[in-house]
Amino acid sequence: MSSFAYFFSESLKGFARNLSTALGSIVTIFLSLLIIGVFLIGGLVVDNIVNSVEDKVSITAYVSDDASQDDIDAVENYITGLDGVASIDFTTKDQALEKFKNSMTSNPEIVDQLDGQNPLPASIDVQLSDAQMVESVASQIESNETFQKIADNANDPSDSLKYGQKTVDRLFTVTNYIRTIGVALVVLLIFIAFVFINNTIRLSILARRKEIAIMRLVGASNNFIRGPFLMEGALHAIIGAGLAIVLMEVLRRVALPQIQNSLPWLPINIPGSDFGLIYLMLLVSGLVIGLLGSALAMRRYLKV
Repeated sequence: MSSFAYFFSESLKGFARNLSTALGSIVTIFLSLLIIGVFLIGGLVVDNIVNSVEDKVSITAYVSDDASQDDIDAVENYITGLDGVASIDFTTKDQALEKFKNSMTSNPEIVDQLDGQNPLPASIDVQLSDAQMVESVASQIESNETFQKIADNANDPSDSLKYGQKTVDRLFTVTNYIRTIGVALVVLLIFIAFVFINNTIRLSILARRKEIAIMRLVGASNNFIRGPFLMEGALHAIIGAGLAIVLMEVLRRVALPQIQNSLPWLPINIPGSDFGLIYLMLLVSGLVIGLLGSALAMRRYLKV
């Protein structure tokens, strides 16, 4: 315990001697961890959005008006047995028209233009257990001979299949770009944080070089000499991580509810336990950055 108190007091002295550099180190760690935290939260939001979109990915297979019930039943039984299919439902022409009318309540003139006619086909609606299999399931439905016979567009059965995989693919492409840019930015900021901590510890070593020489002469161990510098790096990291965590908590309590109220359709509700885990990761990451930066500085400038 006495050694720990000595290390801590010496780290505070080093902090005071090189205040401007130490503050630069802390600010760099703070910004690095804040951006890491924001991207982790953003990643959770993106995952929620992707999951929400995937849950809505389904396949609609339109069938012709003269399709027999036996053929429809055969296609439904075939689809039910496919991997990746959770359930199916059949929508009649009348049900399709009713859904269309309900969706056009704000534009009744469009419904009036139908003049009592029903141009909408019946359909087999396929819900998926795995949205990633939508292409495979759609391809198997298209290749089914019975479906080809009863498809709304018999000349091109693929035109009778509608699904939202392209939307999901675009979403994945955008999110992958965002994650790649985020990772590159975080790596750059971590490197800058290492540089700042390295310079700070180097200045502390130079300021105490006479004291270190005396400690060597009296037989101080290498670990005893290293202790204050490791503690100083850890101190910078803890302060920087603490600032990042405090600001993120303020954003969670103030900004996030306002965003949720402004964009109620956006699935950005993140459990508090996820924030707690992210805060722990930021603290551990900060300590790793601080200790490694200090260790690298000592290895280069402190030959013990």
